Amino acid sequence: MKKIHPVVVKMLAEDRMTEWLKIEVIESSEGTCKLQMTTRAEMANGFNIVHGGITFSLADSAIAFAANSHGRHAVSLNTSIRHLLPVSVGDVLTAEAVVTSLNHKIVHVDAVVLNQNDQVVADVQSTGYRKSQEW
Repeated sequence: MKKIHPVVVKMLAEDRMTEWLKIEVIESSEGTCKLQMTTRAEMANGFNIVHGGITFSLADSAIAFAANSHGRHAVSLNTSIRHLLPVSVGDVLTAEAVVTSLNHKIVHVDAVVLNQNDQVVADVQSTGYRKSQEW
């Protein structure tokens, strides 16, 4: 049985983007999240490779789940991505996010996105703001 953090379950109930991308939660716990999806033809850009925004969105979801799993609402302040390899239609992507630093108001999360061959196709760094609102 999959281990999914209770905050992630709550977030998924209203997360239409993650649903639309057909992202599956592989596992999540406090400070970490692993997601997976298969890219589709409608995700391809004019170069016939998967649009970078798709890779970014997958990583962004993993980052959000990891950051929020500490119990307070966390929103992105700044997120940057390096696209390291092209992604093709039909690739199976896995995003793994880990909280690297956490204090009262700020959370830092790093993520990698791998393809089905365990090649890193992107790496992502994010800084989030932790609101006072609890999950």
